[in-house]
Amino acid sequence: MSSSTPVDVLVLAASNGENLKLAERFADEARKLGSSAEVLDLTLLDLPLYRPKAEKNGSPADLARLHERLMAAPHWVICAPEYNGSIPPVFSNAVAWLSVQGDDFRALFNGRPVAMATFSGGGGMELLLSLRIQLTHLGAQVVGRQLLSNFAKPAKDDSIQDLLRRLMQMQPLALGT
Repeated sequence: MSSSTPVDVLVLAASNGENLKLAERFADEARKLGSSAEVLDLTLLDLPLYRPKAEKNGSPADLARLHERLMAAPHWVICAPEYNGSIPPVFSNAVAWLSVQGDDFRALFNGRPVAMATFSGGGGMELLLSLRIQLTHLGAQVVGRQLLSNFAKPAKDDSIQDLLRRLMQMQPLALGT
């Protein structure tokens, strides 16, 4: 989260292992396609487990910077592993913290183009389904195609490029304006 310059594509990594490597590949391929891109590793953020008691202690410093980076990027790619058949806790926790900021946290997601990818030790489909449901509920425009990879089926550069091309053709919706 070092950059304060807006980028075309913000790639969120919800693990510091294979999905971080996949996120870096997405950022590299976005740059090859002529877009500016940045990887944001959610595992580096200092966000304690969200609970009302923690919220009463004030917002963590990293939360404002996370919100700012998300708001500034018109397109997101989320690279996340499947955790116990669902969304990884680091992503769920970040969304929970973001949900208590401001009067309308859905404005962060509403109409935003988002692509999803996973490198998963398991099947990965439960993560992609759960994440699609959550993002759609929050109002995001989720790209129809998604990327599922693992050690037996590594992500191909042309699949990453195709997903990015689809994402970049989408524009954030101007809702409520």
